Amino acid sequence: MMKQMNKGMVYVVLIVLCLTGCVNQHPEDATEQEEYVIENSSSEDETVLAAKEKVEQLDHAPRIIATSVATAQICERLDLELVGVCSSSVSGIPKRYQNLPTVGTSMAPDMEVVASLAPDWILSPVSLRTDLQPKYENIGVDWAFLNLNSVTGMYRSIEQMGEIFGRQEQAQALVKDFQEFYQNYQQEISGKEKPKVMILMGLPGSYVIATPKSYVGSLVELAGGENVYESDEKDFLNINTEDMKLKEPDIIIRTAHAMPDQVKEMFQKEFETNEIWSHFNAVQNGKVYDLNYENFGMSANLQYADALEELRGILYP
Repeated sequence: MMKQMNKGMVYVVLIVLCLTGCVNQHPEDATEQEEYVIENSSSEDETVLAAKEKVEQLDHAPRIIATSVATAQICERLDLELVGVCSSSVSGIPKRYQNLPTVGTSMAPDMEVVASLAPDWILSPVSLRTDLQPKYENIGVDWAFLNLNSVTGMYRSIEQMGEIFGRQEQAQALVKDFQEFYQNYQQEISGKEKPKVMILMGLPGSYVIATPKSYVGSLVELAGGENVYESDEKDFLNINTEDMKLKEPDIIIRTAHAMPDQVKEMFQKEFETNEIWSHFNAVQNGKVYDLNYENFGMSANLQYADALEELRGILYP
């Protein structure tokens, strides 16, 4: 009996796949503005309907765990109750959830603690799916991975969460806020020359180049900047400084994957001691900026407006 029940649960998990996001997948057929319009969620979306039916069949409010700060913030704005959240020493969990049990970090949740909370659903960023999906399947729990690789991806996931958990009104209000904000933002930067931008994402002791596939890269793109490094597949690239110099960006922006204070010190030391940086026009012109970690982390979050306003001040002073 137990084996059959577990098998059925795994089948449901396999058809209720990650909540994917969604900009126009063929931007070459769209205008620049249309590329960032969120597509309306479809009631025919089988995976969303299957998840919605599962929630409606519960004889209690769904027990949900949010394993990242960004997913917890989204749940708070959708007025969802949680039974557990991730622990975080840098970014704040919404006050509504601060007294809940913690399940460990977003990258390595403690599965014994997770299982002890008897969740019906676990919500996590899609960037961690490869590592976390097998763990969730092992404890026979339904899960959804939110596309937090871009702002538009995040809002598509919000629409789908609203459908699944009966929070359509809250979800559409959030989507409307984004669409109105970005329409005004585009009008304000319309006609301005696009600066060439290089984005450095750091950890203490190392750094990589962020492409438009990363969250911070997608923000720069939304802000009208031209990323000097493109990639159709990778969020981040390992590039030597000689190749970076050949790109000659107008602006260099630096942000942190984690431990922002240590990363800022690392970047300052790197730019002071590595002579090649002194030859970059951006350095010579004082166009090197450290971004606010609260607004520019690894995952899309609801501070996108603050992030885009910060970028506007950098790209169009």
